[in-house]
Amino acid sequence: MSLYEQWKKLAEQPRSQQEYEAFWADYFQKEKDNYSKILENKKSIISGKLSDAANEYGMSPVEFTGFIDGINTSLETQVDLESLTEDSEIELKIVFENLYYNMIDAKADWLYNLPEWDNILTIEQRKEIRKKYNEDHIAVRTKVGRNDPCVCGSGKKYKKCCGA
Repeated sequence: MSLYEQWKKLAEQPRSQQEYEAFWADYFQKEKDNYSKILENKKSIISGKLSDAANEYGMSPVEFTGFIDGINTSLETQVDLESLTEDSEIELKIVFENLYYNMIDAKADWLYNLPEWDNILTIEQRKEIRKKYNEDHIAVRTKVGRNDPCVCGSGKKYKKCCGA
């Protein structure tokens, strides 16, 4: 079974509510510590053997595979998660702007509010990323109202034209 399959099995295994909360609280703390370390050191590339990287970041290889799963869309080149083994050579090139955007998208305020971001992105850059996120997630009305201009471009109201 691949490390990624082991991660999914671990993450999805049935637990009591208390066990569920404890598991994710432990994982999210490790994740937060990892991001703090990455941002503090301005480390945009994590490379080497997966098991060594996992050890460096205080995670098991299975947990680190879950970490890679979470950061994968923020990388210059995504990793094929299914092929990862403990001996896999990894090179994670982090695009910090994408990482910040994806943290906002995941509603992970404990990550995108880390003080270490001050050394990576300026306040203006973070505001621009948040603005782009907000623009990308605006709800758009697709229904044409009776009194709206007709979609055919005639200049008439919809109810007097195509809606008649």
